[in-house]
Amino acid sequence: MLHLGLGSFHRAHQAVYLHELQKTGDRSWTLAGGNIRPDMADTIAALQAAGGAYTLETISPAGEHHYERITSISQVISYTPDLSGLIAQGSKAETKIISFTVTEAGYYLDAKNRLDLDTFADLRSDLDAVRAGQPGTTIYGALTAILRARRAANAGPVTLLNCDNLRHNGERSRGGLLQFLELIGDAELLAWVQTNTTNPNAMVDRITPRPTPDVRERVLAATGVDDPAALMGESFIQWVIEDRFIAGHPAWETVGVEMVKSVDAYEEAKIRLLNATHSCIAWAGTLINYLYIHEGTQNPVIRRLAYDYVTDDVIPVLDTPEAPCPLNLPKYRDVVLDRFANPAIQDTNQRVAMDGFSKMPGFIAPTIRQRLARGEGIESVAMLPALFLAYLKRWHAGKIPYTYQDQAMDPAVAHAMCEAADPIAAFCADAPLWGGLAEDPRLVEAVRRASERVVRFITAHTGVNPEKA
Repeated sequence: MLHLGLGSFHRAHQAVYLHELQKTGDRSWTLAGGNIRPDMADTIAALQAAGGAYTLETISPAGEHHYERITSISQVISYTPDLSGLIAQGSKAETKIISFTVTEAGYYLDAKNRLDLDTFADLRSDLDAVRAGQPGTTIYGALTAILRARRAANAGPVTLLNCDNLRHNGERSRGGLLQFLELIGDAELLAWVQTNTTNPNAMVDRITPRPTPDVRERVLAATGVDDPAALMGESFIQWVIEDRFIAGHPAWETVGVEMVKSVDAYEEAKIRLLNATHSCIAWAGTLINYLYIHEGTQNPVIRRLAYDYVTDDVIPVLDTPEAPCPLNLPKYRDVVLDRFANPAIQDTNQRVAMDGFSKMPGFIAPTIRQRLARGEGIESVAMLPALFLAYLKRWHAGKIPYTYQDQAMDPAVAHAMCEAADPIAAFCADAPLWGGLAEDPRLVEAVRRASERVVRFITAHTGVNPEKA
């Protein structure tokens, strides 16, 4: 396997599953990895110095700490602008899977799953770079360079495995890649990719905060190893994968991975019950000056907002008589909230609040769309866009106490929304956020009512009315 993106999530998730498989004695698969951009230089250097090994700390909701040395990454590939190391490994016949994590905003797709060239300058730059024979800096540019070399080497079929929190992540990233190949005009590579690759859909789950210095200190105290690449995650872990690999896969099913015919039900439950709720808590917590997710989850008002959103509006559209859900959604909801309330995780609102402009259409709008199509109310789910708009207005005023990161946001558009005579109407009219729901009077009125609740919530917790501050 070759993995693109050696960030915390990959090292606390996919690499752990292969580590567990190798512990059983099955070492038929190995893992190489590297980054397609020049980030995480210190972590990459630390991993290389340790031969790819690092220490993972996991913490349960009950506060149990566990430490393990993860050794599944056998090769850490240095970053170079031409991606020569990644291309060399990806073009070898022995590489049967190329997996990647680049965050949900890194696929540059609009509401119709088309590459959004109008919004993303770096995507346009990547197209120019690839046409000029360079790999570029996006996942599409990197994959194009690797697959072009693989085809030239006659290295055979390969599975492209998306490990990001993106609905239908295999289908959508494949669609983006095929569009990219069409745009660069490489018809031969396009035909080869269509025949020699598959992109299984997958659902991934494990809360993995950005490592802080105290993680390294706890690892040193507990294990005696001073590990600059140490990281921490919750004890819960899940991976559900559509069993559609063109060149085989590790025996992950023997170590807890669920290999299924379709991931749709798992994916929808995770995205709407977990991801959307996570963002709701992060936005709400930031608005009343909390730093961590667990603080917001332990706040009875915020927890109730999250609980009502799932119970009132999500579960009724995901579990119906005509399409029963294979998961116990009320139980899943309660497990999710217990996980978020774990104080030991120290997951920050800053990390979870990011990328709202891709989370709104991906995580939240589908529930609103389904509820309205059924003639049902959206009072509980409307609290989420209302919270994000209040958060956005706080960002616009320069009062977010951290740097907000959002790859899908056009700052000029976001500022214009907040400066509009009616910010709620401007927000609800944004087509990239809402697609066909944009300007729907039912959406506008629901968000308006929810925004009034958000103002009361902020005022009650801070003593300051945000509309008058």
